[in-house]
Amino acid sequence: MKETVLYYMPENAVHTALIKGVLVQMGIKIKNLTPGRCEKQIGFLAGMDGFEEEPAEGQQASFVDMNDELLVLCGFTDERVDQLLAQLRKAGVPRSVLKALVTETNAQWTVYELYRHLIEERKMMG
Repeated sequence: MKETVLYYMPENAVHTALIKGVLVQMGIKIKNLTPGRCEKQIGFLAGMDGFEEEPAEGQQASFVDMNDELLVLCGFTDERVDQLLAQLRKAGVPRSVLKALVTETNAQWTVYELYRHLIEERKMMG
């Protein structure tokens, strides 16, 4: 799978140009996420096999007020993740921008569900 970043930017996003500049420079495909697309499963949005457009049965789309930028990394090796994080820091993108790798577990989630989990983790880490 080609390296892809699912990128959600709220209306008040201030790091968009920096983030996209790094991604383009590194040759990483960018898929912009709109609020309507955030109701879909991450695996579907990432183009993974076995995912269809409709959410799995029993999953209800639930709106979440997403006020933070979010980068969901798909198809990255550990080395490329490290390179990307280093380039983002070098470009001045703060560590507070939410980032996650696609996993077997979170591929089943909607973007909203992942966002909620990341916000909870941030609160727990203080």
